[in-house]
Amino acid sequence: MDPSLSAYVVLTAILVVTPGASTAVVVRNVLSGGRSAGLAAACGIAVANTTWAAAAGLGVTALLARAPVVFAAIRLGGAAYLAVLGLRALSRAWRGSGDSMTTRATATAGQDRRAAFREGVATNLLNPPIATFYIAVVPSFLATPAPGRFALLASIHVGLALLCHTAWALGFDALGTVWTRPAARRGVDAAVGVALLALAVRMLR
Repeated sequence: MDPSLSAYVVLTAILVVTPGASTAVVVRNVLSGGRSAGLAAACGIAVANTTWAAAAGLGVTALLARAPVVFAAIRLGGAAYLAVLGLRALSRAWRGSGDSMTTRATATAGQDRRAAFREGVATNLLNPPIATFYIAVVPSFLATPAPGRFALLASIHVGLALLCHTAWALGFDALGTVWTRPAARRGVDAAVGVALLALAVRMLR
């Protein structure tokens, strides 16, 4: 592996393992719908990342960089969406539930997976840092315009992000016994809700 590619892999790995909006959405869906919902959210995020990569490859992100109004609209939309998800998590924490996570996940598994997938897609399509990654970071590792090299860099980002989010989903699902008590579930729902609202506020800055 050449030094430039190695540096890119390290940088990308650091970025994807740093918890952010996508991580919070994966965790939120594991708590509300179980492992399958968390994995569906991870897949939705991967689809959104792939969409941004394709847009960058076609030059769309470069056009967005020259259109501050469009970029601002994406930022506002993303902040609003995260705020809605955060309020839903806080509402669930406030109401509580006597059912176990397993019971809830089994009862509405198909619906949970579809909703989780949509949340994953929407979260990262409305996530300006992903656009910035393809506008500023990826080009800095391209000495000359090279479609093959760009495809490799994009694949590394999408693959590492999917691996990381899958690990979050499986990890929280493995700790499912911790959430058997309603108080514990409500506490985590509240923490995730606050985190999503904080991310929404940060996105507006």
